[in-house]
Amino acid sequence: MSQPPAFHEASLPLFDAEEVDLTPLPPGRLPSYIRDHRKRLRTRFMTGGAAALPDYEMLELVLFRANARQDMKPLAHNLLETFGDFNGVLTAPVERLLAVSGVGEAVICELKLIEAAAQRLARARIMQKQVLTSWDALLDYCHMTMSHRETEQFRVLYLDRKNVLIEDEEQGKGTVDHVPVYPREVVKRALQVNASALILVHNHPSGDPTPSPADIEMTLQIEVAAKALGITLHDHIIIGKSRELSFRADGYL
Repeated sequence: MSQPPAFHEASLPLFDAEEVDLTPLPPGRLPSYIRDHRKRLRTRFMTGGAAALPDYEMLELVLFRANARQDMKPLAHNLLETFGDFNGVLTAPVERLLAVSGVGEAVICELKLIEAAAQRLARARIMQKQVLTSWDALLDYCHMTMSHRETEQFRVLYLDRKNVLIEDEEQGKGTVDHVPVYPREVVKRALQVNASALILVHNHPSGDPTPSPADIEMTLQIEVAAKALGITLHDHIIIGKSRELSFRADGYL
């Protein structure tokens, strides 16, 4: 069995150094210029919200928790240069994050915690909601969870007879240009959760959401299998980097 990656970063402190009464103070107390900088960032964020900070400063705020005694601005800039933007940093694969100098277990924990929180908030906006009247929120959620992935992922959204979203499930993961999908399993799961309708979603890591012949064939197979059991396939959405494609809107269904 393969061994987990070896991490060398110090364990994550519960509080920042300036927030804890350390008596006596250990060697290497946080320099005042770093401490004052962090305080100013927090004040600006609490006063003006996210709009008051550029991406690198937002990222600094996240990284403060990972290392209480180091200037995190260089790492924030390095991460943004490597992964493009704030969302790209949060959604980057662990293996690629570890390749960035200065990234260890604590940094990854902070980034993935923020990513998970954002996805849960977005998911809460659509679960148990009438999907056809929450379409923009649904697309936002799909882009947040899938647009930055470097491999394909296939999800199925299961709806009840009122088109309320009752289940959001990952059905498969694949490579950069293929994900295995089994129509029989998709429909079988619909029966298990008592779904009356489906929405298929998958991403194209290339960034181009144009469907391949295999995408079209797979979609039609699921539509036929679902229709035979009285289940409606509302749509198949392909998520690209900056836009999506709807099979229904573009005439593929």
